[in-house]
Amino acid sequence: MDATSEYAPKVSVVIPTYGRPDYLPDAAESVAAQTYSNVELVVVDDHSPEPAEPALEDASLDGLSWRCLRHEENQGANAARRTGIDATDGEIVAFLDDDDYWTETVLERVVEAFRTGGPDVGVVSTGVRVVDAEGEQIGQTIPEFGGDVTEALLRGHLQAATFSRFAVRRDVFEAAGYPDERLPSLQDREWHIRLSQHTRYASVPEALVVRRVTDHDQITDDFEKLRDESVPLIVGKHGSLAASYGDDCHREFLAHFDRTLGFSALRNGYYRDSVRLLVRSIRRDPTQVSTYGYLALALGGPFTYGSARRAKRWLSGRVSA
Repeated sequence: MDATSEYAPKVSVVIPTYGRPDYLPDAAESVAAQTYSNVELVVVDDHSPEPAEPALEDASLDGLSWRCLRHEENQGANAARRTGIDATDGEIVAFLDDDDYWTETVLERVVEAFRTGGPDVGVVSTGVRVVDAEGEQIGQTIPEFGGDVTEALLRGHLQAATFSRFAVRRDVFEAAGYPDERLPSLQDREWHIRLSQHTRYASVPEALVVRRVTDHDQITDDFEKLRDESVPLIVGKHGSLAASYGDDCHREFLAHFDRTLGFSALRNGYYRDSVRLLVRSIRRDPTQVSTYGYLALALGGPFTYGSARRAKRWLSGRVSA
């Protein structure tokens, strides 16, 4: 879709970055390669050890309006997103993590979903293909939801799209507020709860985003911050909202975050914590089948979990995209 089409709003793309010069050019180049042309890119360097802009100067960004802003001190990813939002003026704002990249039709398909949905739709999400360090597919998520999604998010029935997978109309986040800068993780999940109270959602049921899962640091790796900071803050902010949908919704809300913590503990080797959290999740909501699988892995300890991860990677690499 070209900018001369009937509906061609300006899309502002924000990439927050910190210390990933090997990944950042791929992300920026995937923005430059979009088939949709009315795009601006702002990269916000959250005071990386080495400035990020030189890594972009050698990237293939011809024809793309872009600039790189640098924080004078490290402030966190959500602060970097806010800097990017404030530095842009597009009707639609999309985000891309510096270690992810887009296929070339992401923005075309997202803008089309906004056009089709009309003014009631303020958030559009897309699917994602997850790859390992060798580029082998190890997972895929295809969204098939829309409308009023607040209750589904609170119950944990709907997997909130990560930042690289959704775009927002500017007037919606002006009503809902910016991403919460206090959160070290689950930033997207908390923001979706607030956004969903002000607009309807639409989705593009295609895997148009590529997410890398490698050995580089990712914020989801820190179980202790998730346990001590992120989850208590989100539960404190939105627990009463969940309760307003009924006692069963509140129980599922709490069980969902127990399950989130339990899986994070499992990934990071806190096996006893994982067992305790997953058992509590099952007591609150015994209907979620996946929780029992995670619990079995946690009870088996590092050997069972490590073997399961290796098997999943081996099988996923043999499933066509």
